[in-house]
Amino acid sequence: MQSEEQLVKHLETVNKVVGEYLKGNDPTKISKQLSIPRKEVVSLIEEWKEVASANDTIRARAREALSAADEHYGRLISKSYEVMEDADTVGDLRSKSGAIKLVMDIESKRIEMLQKAGLLENKELAEEMVEIERRQGILKGILMEIASEHPEVRDKIMRRLSEAALQGETITVIHNV
Repeated sequence: MQSEEQLVKHLETVNKVVGEYLKGNDPTKISKQLSIPRKEVVSLIEEWKEVASANDTIRARAREALSAADEHYGRLISKSYEVMEDADTVGDLRSKSGAIKLVMDIESKRIEMLQKAGLLENKELAEEMVEIERRQGILKGILMEIASEHPEVRDKIMRRLSEAALQGETITVIHNV
């Protein structure tokens, strides 16, 4: 049986690990940062998840926090679309391509957050991923069209697209003559 001192130390360790986990750090990074074996980090995160899921108050607060974060991501995406529209109006292709990439990045982070929280079941996750891939395809098509029509920004767009491309994926721009 643990002494009160050992219990307090254990809870402090759990709080440190979970604090880093909630910042988005993975168990390997947390392990290195806190000098705790990775296996123990994973165990502490699982312990915390079990305690949190069994506590109605914690679950309610987590739902509120996730809902707020989801709304925040939604506002960021809306603002990014506004930037895209403004950039389109003034013909600022660099800003437009940056805003398109930003939308793709924000959507990915949003899904990652919801997935980590366990809110997306496999079916929902699959549907959401299909929708994101569809939107990313549209955005990629827009960028490819801009790249082919405006050679002055083609290299920058291609560089940015290659950062987002899957390993082994080839990106080709067809030049309109």
